[in-house]
Amino acid sequence: MIPPRFPITVSQIEATVAEFYACVREHPGLGPVFARHVTDWSAHETKIARFWRNAILFERSYDGNPMAAHMAAWDVRAPMFAVWLGLFDSVLRRTLPAETAAAWSALAHRIGRGMHIAIQDRDSAGPPRLG
Repeated sequence: MIPPRFPITVSQIEATVAEFYACVREHPGLGPVFARHVTDWSAHETKIARFWRNAILFERSYDGNPMAAHMAAWDVRAPMFAVWLGLFDSVLRRTLPAETAAAWSALAHRIGRGMHIAIQDRDSAGPPRLG
């Protein structure tokens, strides 16, 4: 069994994810984008909590592909990741002990950098060239 990346409980992960998405729904920039793609918030929060449980606790309960999901979302743009991470960081600081929040933030920023680069590349590639 692989030890967790940092000490955190499943209930802390679930509570943080729930608080984050409550904030997202109210955010003037992120809320409308998420609302176009998320039809069942409870199911989405459960899925994302499983993602983080896998990323932090090394559980094998998540089977999605977040990169593909974000790449397919036509209205997700690279600058949104800084906003997303800023909001996520504020939730982490409010809901978790400082060391746990810092460790989770570092992980989220590493993941966010990869997504940001992929979306930036997608958007700068322009339309496909045929022929």
